[in-house]
Parts: sequence; C-alpha cells; structure tokens
Amino acid sequence: MNLKAVLFDMDGVIVDTEPLHRKSYFRMFEDVGIDVSESLYNSFTGQATLPICRTLCEHFDIAHKAEELVAAKRKHFKYLFENDSDLALLDGVHDLIKDYYNNDLTLVLASSASMPNINRIFERFDLNQYFKAKISGADLKASKPHPEIFLKAAQLAEESRENCMVIEDSTNGIAAAHAAGIYCVGYKSPHSTDQDYSKANKVISRFEEIKYNKLLNTL
Repeated sequence: MNLKAVLFDMDGVIVDTEPLHRKSYFRMFEDVGIDVSESLYNSFTGQATLPICRTLCEHFDIAHKAEELVAAKRKHFKYLFENDSDLALLDGVHDLIKDYYNNDLTLVLASSASMPNINRIFERFDLNQYFKAKISGADLKASKPHPEIFLKAAQLAEESRENCMVIEDSTNGIAAAHAAGIYCVGYKSPHSTDQDYSKANKVISRFEEIKYNKLLNTL
C-alpha cells in the first residue's frame, strides 16, 4: 500500500460530540414519549440521524414522521452546541491531522453528521485548512455500514481505494470501510462503548500509534 489519503470520521475520532448527541437524542425521546434502552441507543452509533429516526418510528410505532424527530433532535443539538462547554477535540488528533497534512497526505472528512454540524465543528476548531473535502452521510442515499460514503470520499481525494486509509471508531463505520475495501484503523477511544473492531485492519487506543513515520513501517 502506497498511502496517499486519509479518510477521517468525525464523531468519536476528531471531536467527541457524543455527549451532546446523547443529551439531544434523549431530550427528543422525552419530547415524543419513548423509552429507548442503552443497548438500542448504542446500536445506532455511526449512523445518520434520519435512518435512526426511521428505525425509532417503526420500533415504537410513533405517530410522528421521522423528519419531525430529526428536526427536534437537531434543535436540541444546536442549543447544546452553542451552550454546552464540554465540547473539545480528542487528545492527539490535532497533532495527527497536522502531521499527515505536513507529510502531503490528502485528508477528507467522511462523517454521518449533517453538513451544518460538520461545518460548525470545522469552523470552531479551524480545521478547514487541512482538509481537501468534506462529505456528509446525511446527504447520501445509504448510511454506514453501507460503503457509499467511503467510496465517494476516495473519489473526492482523487486516489484509488488501495492508497487510502480510514480512521473510524464505530461498528457501522468500520463495517463501511471494510465493505469499501479500504484499509481501516479502528480507534478504540474511552468514549466508544459496545463497538465491534473485528473488521478493522489495525486497532489503536492512542493517535500517537499511527503518526506518519510509524505508519510507513507497518503498512
């Protein structure tokens, strides 16, 4: 493998918005009067909001449309994003992004988050300068674990899949990279719970493990 491009997931890899998403989802669950178990909630990790809300509507036989649930969840998230002080980049990821960028790797963001949320994060932490492109799973026909998002991200990087690497933290994201035939690093963060890393080519717990010079010796 001749590494040319790195395709980053965002939530759980670049920034830990999971606590904000969790608060947003559970406030929305309260709004519509449903009781979602931890195991059901954890099974949604890595999926876009609309498919999640469609599943909830079917599972709980809710009278509301899935799009109404999405709007309610996003309203809560927007409020929390602007008012909750817990949001920060994950340890070591800013250094990793700069390290890859300085070694001429092409960086593309491939996230299930909506594009407004992606742009909020990138503007807040000044990340646009490092990335060639950003793609939102919310704008695609299929959600992770479908490979579409990573196939499109490789196209945006203008590199063959064989020369790309994905960094993911969720069962669904890792499965999507695997289905796309792209080398995948599974990031086992303290924030990732009940996720399956078996389809990852390499599993790490710290970003220092995949700095550019270390990667060259292992790929």
